[in-house]
Amino acid sequence: MAQEEDNFLNLIRKRKKGRLKIYIGMIAGVGKTYRMLQEAHDLLKAGVDVKLGFIEPHDRKETIALVGGLPEIPRKKVFYKGRELEEMDLEAILNTHPDVVLVDELAHTNIPGSKNEKRWQDVIDLINDGINVITAFNVQHLESMIDRVQKISGIEVKECIPDKILAYADEVVNIDLPAEDLIKRLKDGKIYSGERIKRALDHFFQPEQILQLRDLALRQVASQVEHQIQNSLPQSSRMPLERFMACISTNYEGGKKIIRKTSRMAARYQAKWYVLYIQIPKEQSDKIDLATQRKLLQNLKWATELGAEIIKVKGDDIPELIYSTAEAYKITNIVLGKPHFSLLRQLTGKNYFDKLLKKLVDKEIDVILVF
Repeated sequence: MAQEEDNFLNLIRKRKKGRLKIYIGMIAGVGKTYRMLQEAHDLLKAGVDVKLGFIEPHDRKETIALVGGLPEIPRKKVFYKGRELEEMDLEAILNTHPDVVLVDELAHTNIPGSKNEKRWQDVIDLINDGINVITAFNVQHLESMIDRVQKISGIEVKECIPDKILAYADEVVNIDLPAEDLIKRLKDGKIYSGERIKRALDHFFQPEQILQLRDLALRQVASQVEHQIQNSLPQSSRMPLERFMACISTNYEGGKKIIRKTSRMAARYQAKWYVLYIQIPKEQSDKIDLATQRKLLQNLKWATELGAEIIKVKGDDIPELIYSTAEAYKITNIVLGKPHFSLLRQLTGKNYFDKLLKKLVDKEIDVILVF
C-alpha cells in the first residue's frame, strides 16, 4: 500500500491538472472507503493539504474511527420535497481548493437543482480546476456492466457511472477480498446491521455471485494496467491500438445491446470507439415516425455519454458504407447485430452480411456479432 501512496503523492506534486485515483471494488464492504481514509491520514502526515469532501461510513465502526482527525469540508444542506438533505458542497470544495479531496459514492445521483446531475460529474469539475481527487465505487455501477450484473444477481442497478471515467484515472486500485472473508464480515455485522444482513445474503452476498463480481472488478483493473503499459512505451514498440465501431439502425433495443457491448469492449482496451448509423432512403426523416426518430436519437445520445463518437452517413449500399467508414477511421473491430438470413435475401442479392465479409476478407478487421 505504501508504494501505491508514494506514486500518487509524486503525481500530485507534479500536477497541473488535477489527478484522479480510483479505488474499485467488487461489492459493498470490501474496504474501499477504509483504504481511502488510510491514505488520507498518510498524505496528511506527509504535509499534503487533504480534505474530506464526502465520506459515507455506513455506520461501520472501523471506518468512522478513521474519519477522526481528518479535516472535512462541511456538507451542503438542501431542502427537497419538505425534507432537509445533505449533499457534497462542490462550490465550497472549489473555493477551499485543497491539494487532495476524498469523494465517496461516485455513482450517487445529486439532489435535483444541483449544478451537476451526478457526483462523477462533480469530480470532473474538481479535476479540471486542478484539485486532486481520490474516489471509490463498486464495479456493478459501471454503465457497461449493468446487464451482466443483472444476469449475475437478478438486481437492476439504478445509479451508474459511464466507463469513460476510467480514462480520467491516473491510478486504479482494486480492493479485493475472498468471498468467505467478505461473508464473515457481513455476518459479524461489519458491513450492514439488522434485517439488511439477511437481505444481502439473499442477493449479492452469495459465493457464486461474489466470485463473478470479483472477476469483473479484476478485469477492469487489468485493462487499466494494460493501458498504462501502452502509454509508457515508445510509439515504435507499442501494440497497434484497437478501435471499435458499433453499427446500429433504428432498431431501438438492438441498438442498445450493440452500444453496451461495444462500450464494454472499448473500456476493456481503453480504446476509441464510434457508433455508425447509416440512414437508408426509407429511413429519411420524412418517412419514419417521430417515435422511431426519438428512440434513435436516445441511443445516439446515450452512446455519446458513454464516450462514443457518432458517425452518420446516408446511402443504400450498407456493406460498402460500413467498409469505407471502417477504413477511414482505422477501425479494428466492427460490432453488428445478428444477421437475419433468408432465402429471399440470398436470391435477391441483399445478403448484406455476406457482402461485408467478402470486403473484409484480406483486412485486419474483426467482426463481432451481438445476439
